[in-house]
Amino acid sequence: MIVSGFVALTLTPMMCSKMLVARSAHGWIYTLSDRWLASLTRAYRELLAAALSHPWLVLCGALAVAAMSVVLFTELKSELAPIEDRSIIIASVSAPEGATMAYTDRYARRIEHILSEIPEVKGYFMVVAPGLQRPNPVNSALAFINLKPWSVRTLGQQEIAAALQPKLFSLPGVLAFPSNPPSLGQSFASRPVQFVVQANSYAELQTLVDALVNKGQRFPGLVNLDVDLKLNKPQLRIAVNRDKAADVGVEVAEIGRTLETLLGGRQVTRFKREGEQYDVIVKVAHAERRTPDDLTSIYVRGGAGQLVQLDNVVAVTETVAPVALNHFNRLRAAIISAGIAPGYSLGDGLRFLEETAKEVLPPAARTDLDGQSREFRESSTTLSTTFALALIFIYLVLAAQFESFSDPLIILLTVPLAVAGALLALKASGGTLNVYSQIGLVMLVGLITKNGILIVEFANQLQGRGHARLDAVIEAAGLRLRPILMTTCAMILGAAPLALAVGAGAESRQPIGWVIVGGLSLGTLLTLFVIPTAYTLLARQRSTPAVETVFDAEARAALPR
Repeated sequence: MIVSGFVALTLTPMMCSKMLVARSAHGWIYTLSDRWLASLTRAYRELLAAALSHPWLVLCGALAVAAMSVVLFTELKSELAPIEDRSIIIASVSAPEGATMAYTDRYARRIEHILSEIPEVKGYFMVVAPGLQRPNPVNSALAFINLKPWSVRTLGQQEIAAALQPKLFSLPGVLAFPSNPPSLGQSFASRPVQFVVQANSYAELQTLVDALVNKGQRFPGLVNLDVDLKLNKPQLRIAVNRDKAADVGVEVAEIGRTLETLLGGRQVTRFKREGEQYDVIVKVAHAERRTPDDLTSIYVRGGAGQLVQLDNVVAVTETVAPVALNHFNRLRAAIISAGIAPGYSLGDGLRFLEETAKEVLPPAARTDLDGQSREFRESSTTLSTTFALALIFIYLVLAAQFESFSDPLIILLTVPLAVAGALLALKASGGTLNVYSQIGLVMLVGLITKNGILIVEFANQLQGRGHARLDAVIEAAGLRLRPILMTTCAMILGAAPLALAVGAGAESRQPIGWVIVGGLSLGTLLTLFVIPTAYTLLARQRSTPAVETVFDAEARAALPR
């Protein structure tokens, strides 16, 4: 904007003086367009005169359009950012707690077979135990699915993921689902919905989360619900009978070292062969440590050197334990994560969880957001602040320019009209309120106010020349109709490629384009009638210049007494 303003004030006048030539006759295109614009201006003057005869009716219509923008704002779906077609899909696999790597690998190979039958898939890479957590669980896997370029595909990335969803979800024995990676650079492991529940104890937390998840599974907008609070990890509790151990001379530390060595493995030495160095690890064979009963076959050495069967000095019980005990803001917490079903938005999912939490959770329970959900809520909150600051800044600048507090207010009446057009265009095109459309709305504030500036500034000049307020605004609107239409059409045509974009990254460009096209189209149309009407009601009557006052005094003095 700064560079274009500098060019308009310096380079453009110079090029006009060199390139524009006065002509006595014009071509048929100029003549035809000039006649059309002249007839359009005459029709506009007649309609404007009729509208100014019923000013309150025009203002009521403007208020109705502004109210429509409020309704559209509440009805539009909202999200952090639209999912872009990046030709990549990520499939997550989660096996039951306690599953072995072989169990997870077996299902991973079944998923590879499913992926190999999809014609749009260019390649895939499956990782069992990817190491995203510490310690690295062997009951998880990830598949990175690379699609063919969008130009040679008939289906989009979202459509392919939606078609893959039931195939993976129907696999018995594991929880598998595809997901589209976030568009704003977040971690691919981060899911859109991350709803935090906090309580005083993990037992209470488990009860609250189960009640919320049961409700959430009935909502069609949430898919693949999962909770990071899992109290079902298999565990063997080994209780040492200290009296029996003391009788046979077995120390508790010796029992612990023996179990650690034979079950977990211990490096005892290294050896070299043909220039390569190898670790020597002592460990019980996998076939001999598959069940809890295999612990009874382990022996420890007693105080007199004899071997004592472990079953004589310990008691083994099977139990479960939590996989991890998570905290959020220093409080015990569990995070409910989920994906968004096609046809729904992130705002729909969070709204449902928040309303459900008020129904099923006790008043003492606390909730919060994390990940993409938190970023979405913060961006939605800052939109109103940014929009208000933009309006205040523009109002102050215009107040200083016009040396009036009422004229900027008249000009800013165009903003709610343009916002209504922008939201209507988003609604018609199937768009959502996201960071891109929010940027377009802020841009629209500056773009639409130039129409009001053209009319109000010229009307003030005409009043200064002695015109009445009503005559001045009609004349100003009629004379400024052409530049308003030219600048508006230029900006609409410039934003049209964004609105009609296709291909990779089009999902992010389209919201900005539709906001500008819809806002300028409807906003300009209504501005041509609302601004003159508001001017006749709110603008002050300016006094005539001093030259005319002196002339009138001389004329009165020349009259015969």
